[in-house]
Amino acid sequence: PILASAHENGCICLWRIQGNLVKELLPFSKYPSVPLTALCTDISSKMLLAGSKEGHIMRWSIASFLEDPQNNKNQIKEELCWRAHSNEVVDLFHEEEKNVVVTASIDGSVRLWHAMNGYYLGYFGQPRKFDLSDISRLILPCDVSNIPTIIKEESKHVEKTKMFEYPLMLDRDK
Repeated sequence: PILASAHENGCICLWRIQGNLVKELLPFSKYPSVPLTALCTDISSKMLLAGSKEGHIMRWSIASFLEDPQNNKNQIKEELCWRAHSNEVVDLFHEEEKNVVVTASIDGSVRLWHAMNGYYLGYFGQPRKFDLSDISRLILPCDVSNIPTIIKEESKHVEKTKMFEYPLMLDRDK
């Protein structure tokens, strides 16, 4: 068994039950790390979801890693990030049969999202029934303007090149 913990610095730590740290994850995003406020997995522990203080939801694929954590080839892959609320996410869960994620915010709103693409499906208390059959249309709640970001593997690994320092020098001839 592996235990996941979310931290103030935006990091997720995966631990063995004995207390040994197995892996440390930082979400890949263009935004600076923000405190994580909620975590959940699907029933089969193939997917890890995290909610942040700024209202973002991040989804990782963890199935291959959990099969053999010692094998370095089995990586945890962040696959999707979307803005679910304009305020802090206080809770979330994945409903596997319908493949939806339910999120709750500090502002009192509870929203429904498609788990695979982060598309908005509606909110609890809306006058119409949820339509879970049409997941091809991208609609957003009124307080969210960012579309879901699919994280491609190649965008995560940026080659680091050796940095050279060149001091600024005045060349009077130029």
